[in-house]
Amino acid sequence: MAKPNKVIALPTTSPGQLWEPVHTPGRFRNTLSKYRVYRNESRCIKCGKCVELCPYGVFTKAGSYLRRPKSYLCLGLECQKKPFHCVANCPAQALKVSVHPVYNTLGDCRWNPDLLLSTWWQAEFGNLPYTDLEYRTGGSGGGFDRLRLLFPPRRGGKNINHDDISLEVDINRRGDGRPNIRVSVPWYGGGMSFGSVSINTILSRATAATTFNTMVSTGEGGFPEELYPFSDHVVTQVATGLFGVREDTLQRVRMIEFKYAQGAKPGLGGHLLGDKVTPAVARMRESVTGNALFSPFPFHSVYSVEDHKKHIDWMKEINPRALISVKVSTPTDVDMVAVGSYYAGAHVVQLDGSYGGTGAAPDIAKKNIAMPIEYAIPKVHQFLRAEGIRESVTLVASGGIRSAYDVAKAIALGADLVQIGTADLVALECLRCHNCESGRGCARGIATTDPELVDLMTIQYGAARICNMYYSWSWQLKEILRLLGLRSIRELVGRTDLLMHLDYFERAIDDDIRGK
Repeated sequence: MAKPNKVIALPTTSPGQLWEPVHTPGRFRNTLSKYRVYRNESRCIKCGKCVELCPYGVFTKAGSYLRRPKSYLCLGLECQKKPFHCVANCPAQALKVSVHPVYNTLGDCRWNPDLLLSTWWQAEFGNLPYTDLEYRTGGSGGGFDRLRLLFPPRRGGKNINHDDISLEVDINRRGDGRPNIRVSVPWYGGGMSFGSVSINTILSRATAATTFNTMVSTGEGGFPEELYPFSDHVVTQVATGLFGVREDTLQRVRMIEFKYAQGAKPGLGGHLLGDKVTPAVARMRESVTGNALFSPFPFHSVYSVEDHKKHIDWMKEINPRALISVKVSTPTDVDMVAVGSYYAGAHVVQLDGSYGGTGAAPDIAKKNIAMPIEYAIPKVHQFLRAEGIRESVTLVASGGIRSAYDVAKAIALGADLVQIGTADLVALECLRCHNCESGRGCARGIATTDPELVDLMTIQYGAARICNMYYSWSWQLKEILRLLGLRSIRELVGRTDLLMHLDYFERAIDDDIRGK
């Protein structure tokens, strides 16, 4: 059962100003953890020695009453080496620490238990976990999980402070007279439509984007009125179904995103089940309550680069100050698609890989269609360079960016910045149960339109959790750049010499052993 909503007031933070992490504990009574601290109440003599010894706050006391141990704060089995080890020092031998029985049931291969729990930690505290949780990679055995950053043996950055390092990225590089957008961090929020996620989730993400001076996409569900105060930090999406596309909302924003395909389900289009089409969603999408909504795979008005250019010219005419982004999946000729989008007038080309997507994306599509994003990024980056237009295009990578290390790897492969989605939801305590589209939607009130479930999370709470994660990511990225001796995220773009693929590393070791 969920705890009552805790309204946590956000500090008054202007865009670009440093965020100060706010402790934002989980909403649910028993926070999931890697280790479980068990106290045998029949043996415990209530001496309070564990409270005195533990420096991590696992044990607390209210008068003479010992509260339930906060297992997720426990250092774990590593604590056995410490002089304050509670199990060894308990005079009644009433304590036991072991791996939590539900730990191995959490998440999936990409978002494995360690990555889930470490992201929750960052969202709660705004820093990295002191436990043995792996926060850099997941457990997929492929993709970004097989890539490693190569730090020099004598690590640079001795004379570089975090204050000297810039994470800013300019979006408009065409020099076409349209306004520029400069984001303060090398990521912005991916499209999650009103209908696929709750309005509180949407507003939490928009508040975090504004706080960190970046952007967030509406997805294809239209532009709810609640988003109007955040218009300067919102990217509105024009997808094949044209749901919620209105001239007045197109004129509100500084960037418009055409979604030609989604990496998690290329060739299949979009799908919102009828259970999630509430009266508010139906009104926004100009549809009927309870009816399932489908977006076709292609724009039936676009079958050539010339048609594509007409679309972009149409949007530029409607909103003279907006930049245009084109979101595509990663077919084998994605490099040609990127060049065509540039000559059609786009400012941003977004490559959407198959690793992303919610529980609505079928596995058959995610696992078998299109090119892995880690191959598509350098392919497009190098082709645009060969064409002499790389410096005029902003290249965005999306689809499976889960951590600050994934951000750094995508940029080193050739992207200018990334778009994130699932990571925001995990910060809000998503379990990766893949039931986003089932019945009333997410039981944790994240990917749902059911009013009762939506109220499980307040906007202030959600925004604070996402801001804490962004703060941690910013620190990690600056530390990565410092160790590499770089002063700007721009210096990392295309630096594949700073990456190593474990397949080749292990093959080289094997060849060396065999004397080849």
